[in-house]
Amino acid sequence: MAHNIHDEVQQVLDWAVAEDGVPGIVAEVHDADGTWFGTAGVADLALGHRRQSEEYLHVGSSGKAFTAATVLALAAEGRLSLENPVNTWLPGVMESGGYDGDKITIRHLLNHTSGLFLTGLAPELQHSIATQSARIWTTSELMKLAVSQPPVSEPGEQFIYANGGYYLAGAIIEKVTGNTYLAEVERTVIRPLGLTHTYVRPADATSYPHPYPKSYVAGALKDGVDPATLTTANWASMIDHDKPPIDVTALNTSWGWAAGGIVSTTEDLTRFLKAIATGGLLPPAQHHEMWTMVANDGVVWLPHARYGLGVIEFDRAGMGGLTVRGVSGTLPGSFTLALCTDDGRRSVVIHTNIEPKTLDIPLKIIKAMYGVALD
Repeated sequence: MAHNIHDEVQQVLDWAVAEDGVPGIVAEVHDADGTWFGTAGVADLALGHRRQSEEYLHVGSSGKAFTAATVLALAAEGRLSLENPVNTWLPGVMESGGYDGDKITIRHLLNHTSGLFLTGLAPELQHSIATQSARIWTTSELMKLAVSQPPVSEPGEQFIYANGGYYLAGAIIEKVTGNTYLAEVERTVIRPLGLTHTYVRPADATSYPHPYPKSYVAGALKDGVDPATLTTANWASMIDHDKPPIDVTALNTSWGWAAGGIVSTTEDLTRFLKAIATGGLLPPAQHHEMWTMVANDGVVWLPHARYGLGVIEFDRAGMGGLTVRGVSGTLPGSFTLALCTDDGRRSVVIHTNIEPKTLDIPLKIIKAMYGVALD
């Protein structure tokens, strides 16, 4: 069965390059037959270098699981509680946006039920990414960005994916410990798991260690579009997919920070996911908290997926009786999906050096790995 899985995953990789316009894609599979690594396409469109194992990859919002795990480790140490209101640690920070920091808890920040708006599409952030690729965002600026638009719901009322909650969580980590976010992620996650090729990307970084794939944006904004006018409603219609891919490898990603600032490899990300999925990193109580899912009314981007604390889990009915857990993330020029069964026995990590245009790639990977066609 394992050999068939590998063949089917390779077929998805080949399809992604030939049919879906992906420059390059890799997959690392761990199953009963051991470890298998597959690749298709190129890491560099100009030079034609093939994708390879051990590449350093920006994993985008998969980094939220590192932030959540760090917070949960601090909870296990008795240094904070998930039920602490934000004002306990960051008094007054939320008030400028009309938020009540006495009602919004750390748990709300981590499971996206805080009522914060969809930070990723804030006009000032999109304008910065599009026109100021070297801008370095400070922690103070990110916290202000998080509350720069009014609440969209009451705390605990609705799941709305908001990077801003993780900016605040990162700031709380620093306030509680007196250390940097980077230092605490290293102490609580990276070093305990021996993730020797994983790090928090420095705020001023514009490159990656070798080897790494170039990062590409599939379509630029249509001519004449002002990035400041982008909204969740008009975003898709503003992209011109007929324009050639743009190399954005040197893009500064300081705006990711605690919401998505981790660089890793397929091997390290596999080790991390297996540890958090099986209970190998956190004590039982905190492991349970991480995998306590919230109702999301179908707004998590993959069918049958629900959200916990920085992680996703597919309902067993949708996955044919399997409990499949994972993390995922996108940012300009990068897409990562990491999945494994809750016993850690069957896992896959994929990465594309462009953001896929549709859900076809992850859905095909899920079918190849777990034999389930999600709809």
